[in-house]
Amino acid sequence: MNEEMRVEAMELCVTACEKHSSSNEAAAKLIKETMDKKFGAAWHVVVGMGFGFEINYEVKNILYMFFGGNTAICLSEHF
Repeated sequence: MNEEMRVEAMELCVTACEKHSSSNEAAAKLIKETMDKKFGAAWHVVVGMGFGFEINYEVKNILYMFFGGNTAICLSEHF
């Protein structure tokens, strides 16, 4: 991700998690729909606690962050 997209994605993740603090699924849906509209389709989003994943990715197409200490967000663009 370029710097501008990364910052925008991080802000979107924070906003979605604050807005849907009781529903990780709703937060993930909001993030995915917004990223699809803004940057093109094929974004994959996982929001939750205690999950694992194994994916193939390019560094420019992934964001992995934590919100509030224990909620993880994995955002990747399918290539």
